[in-house]
Amino acid sequence: MTDERKDQLTAEADGLIEGRNAVIEALRTEASIDKIFIQKGEVDKTLGHIASKARAAGIVVVEADRRKLDGMSRTHAHQGVIALAAVREYVSVDDILADAAAKNESPLIVVCDEISDPHNLGAIIRTAYCAGAHGVVIPKRRSAGLTSVVAKTSAGAVSHMKVARVPNIPSLLKDLKKQGVWVFGTAANGTTGLYDTDLKGAAAIVIGSEGDGMTRLAAENCDFLVSIPMKGDLNSLNASASAAILLYEAVRQRMN
Repeated sequence: MTDERKDQLTAEADGLIEGRNAVIEALRTEASIDKIFIQKGEVDKTLGHIASKARAAGIVVVEADRRKLDGMSRTHAHQGVIALAAVREYVSVDDILADAAAKNESPLIVVCDEISDPHNLGAIIRTAYCAGAHGVVIPKRRSAGLTSVVAKTSAGAVSHMKVARVPNIPSLLKDLKKQGVWVFGTAANGTTGLYDTDLKGAAAIVIGSEGDGMTRLAAENCDFLVSIPMKGDLNSLNASASAAILLYEAVRQRMN
């Protein structure tokens, strides 16, 4: 096997579609694409065509400098464009709520507010599945998507857990509240203690990003800001650990 073919197989295993013809073909066949990175400042007509076709299909297009694309590439022949393949189709938030209704259960949803680390997102999906959550919601931008790295970290849970992707998390939270879902955000300075929080009813648990926590607008649209008891000098937990703690407190309460 040639080195070039090995590089191509490595790229495919990582969920990368590299090069102009390969990305155009993926768009033509309507393959599940999570995101497309296009070289910043490039005025090539073919790349412009790829960008417009992708946007028309609702795919997020991100401008990236050459160094970032070179770092992502496995084939070393990306030609200024790399697509990230999604390992499965996204669902709608209504699909998640319908699944809870079909099971005659109060909805339990995890909302990831700009979780950019695919390992964290994969771990959250895995825990959500094990805890019996009905779905996970992520934003279209500034978030990891359903890539192969996320799938591997989820240990297969991504094949079973419903994941929705929305343009705007604050708008989502407003819509959920209108539908009778209580929104609980995790925050180090939260005013409600974890063990004083009622998670038995319809609940959406919002998990903020690894570095900054929830965005301001997401926090403002929570019904409760929940703090997890902490000892020692650190004041925060890993995002996936926070999700696990809240989810299993919900599990404990719902078993009673």
